[in-house]
Amino acid sequence: MAIDVRKPLKKFIPHLVAARDQNLNEADIVVRLIKLLEDVLGYDGLSEITREMNLKDKYVDLAVKIDGTVKFLIEAKSAGTELRDRHIEQAERYAAENNIRWVLLTNGVVWNLYHLTFEEGIEYARAFSVDITGDLDSCADCIGLLHRSVVRKGGLEDFWAHRVALGPASIGRALFHENTLRLMRREVRRKEGLAVDEEDLAKALHDMLSVEAREVIGPMKIRRQRAPRQAKKTAAVVSSKSTEKPHEATDDAS
Repeated sequence: MAIDVRKPLKKFIPHLVAARDQNLNEADIVVRLIKLLEDVLGYDGLSEITREMNLKDKYVDLAVKIDGTVKFLIEAKSAGTELRDRHIEQAERYAAENNIRWVLLTNGVVWNLYHLTFEEGIEYARAFSVDITGDLDSCADCIGLLHRSVVRKGGLEDFWAHRVALGPASIGRALFHENTLRLMRREVRRKEGLAVDEEDLAKALHDMLSVEAREVIGPMKIRRQRAPRQAKKTAAVVSSKSTEKPHEATDDAS
């Protein structure tokens, strides 16, 4: 599903770098972004790129549509602006009202893509941040995710699902599952000849992680595997029978 945009992007990069060097304003950056969306990312400038979508007397700079549905918003800043997460607040509110999951923030040189969720208020996470003056391959891999063909086939959602699956929260849940810890205890015992406590092993693992990873994972907690419902029912029946008093023997001869 990946689209190789290295060749057209390489041709376009000098124009964005020149915009930065000339410290062009936001309107000039928007013009260049529209041209990039057309020439590099495959969008139709007449039908799929909308400028200044109204939001209660404020505006989102660009909205990119496919088959009439907005797929992501773009918040553009002047070439000399240092990007901050708070810069997406305006687009964020519009996205929440219209259930749009993606917002791109860019000054032409730095590109930050955000994924939004709305289950408990508005929350966002940075999906990628890339500087077009850096490594071309890495830059093309990220910006290529916004290509029309990729977005149309759900490539952004696939990318995000993969990112979440390999994120600290997901890996932490797997790492601190009792099945994982059981295997690790077995290996430690085989290698070191020592039977370690499950809680001690979990704490040692937790302490090995970076501060950032621990913040995402949260407090150390061993995830216990739930017993199958039928097994619980059987255990309850056995327990009940074990508490019953034995029947007294009857004298058949009487």
